[in-house]
Amino acid sequence: MWSRMPFGDGLRAELGPPGRSRRLGSSPRSRVWRVELPRTTAVVKQIVDGPDADGRYAREVTALRLAARVRPPVVPALLAADPGERVLVLEHLDHRRPAGDWTVGYAAALARLHAAAGPQDAGALPRWKGPDRGDVHSFLALAEALRVPVAPGVAGELDDLVERLGQASGHALLHGDPCPGNDLHTPEGIRFVDFEQASLGSGVMELAYLRIGFPTCWCVTAASEPLLERAERAYRTAWRDATGAELRDGLADACTGWLLRGDALVERARRESTDHLARIPHRDWKWGTATARQRLLHRLGAVSRITAGHTPLAGVSGLTAGMRRQVLVRWPALRSVPTKRP
Repeated sequence: MWSRMPFGDGLRAELGPPGRSRRLGSSPRSRVWRVELPRTTAVVKQIVDGPDADGRYAREVTALRLAARVRPPVVPALLAADPGERVLVLEHLDHRRPAGDWTVGYAAALARLHAAAGPQDAGALPRWKGPDRGDVHSFLALAEALRVPVAPGVAGELDDLVERLGQASGHALLHGDPCPGNDLHTPEGIRFVDFEQASLGSGVMELAYLRIGFPTCWCVTAASEPLLERAERAYRTAWRDATGAELRDGLADACTGWLLRGDALVERARRESTDHLARIPHRDWKWGTATARQRLLHRLGAVSRITAGHTPLAGVSGLTAGMRRQVLVRWPALRSVPTKRP
């Protein structure tokens, strides 16, 4: 549906009158235009009405301003803002098709983004929230529905995991939805956009996206183990260069935490609405490039491998390996998630 680009008197006084504009594709939560201004080409983004619209706008503005500290840049420049209309005017960037090993540069840029915030920024954004005991209950119920025995001690391992994730330290600037498509591959480097879900927390929770398969994203990709290892090394190196500190280990916990979250099987508008893990035995559904069962299959494999030999989650490793085998027995035609981004 056509709508007029919101560019009020304050923006005109600051940036000049807008020239030719073109509506761009975006999520249902925003409207986006490309516009010619007297001195540059820009992107105008408006957060649309909704119960959380003001909060999403505030998160994005705050995250962009925190990330603007990083050099070379990892976000487009915020040229101006109109809080009354929930409008941001951003630097326009040319995106080019990523290389085959794009995850390596992506991981390094993600580390630099995460390093933009620190303890001095506590309270600037909400804290990242992990799974809860309700998620543990739903996951164990799924194992039961798949007729996979749950060994003694596994429930305790998962409860302890929830506790660890809830108390995880860190003040990294988390993107909140660092998906393929929210990363622009420009001639000057990778820049991230769309910070409506930004938060503060441990950067490992988003480093895990590469291994667990981009859990909040419409497009899932699965990288090979050698490429994952390269990307994770690139992240750790970039984090150390930016902060002077070594990254704390926690990938096994992070990946397992994402597996527990049934809301990571559906698009944002359908989250916090029902127990999506409980639906898996009865039906499958498509979201973007993969179905719910494909996503589950990939995550079970990733967790069973990364937790193998990891004492705090030793029982979880066996459970997830068994669940993965049973998923393939029940649905033998189920294919792996794509290995290439769209």
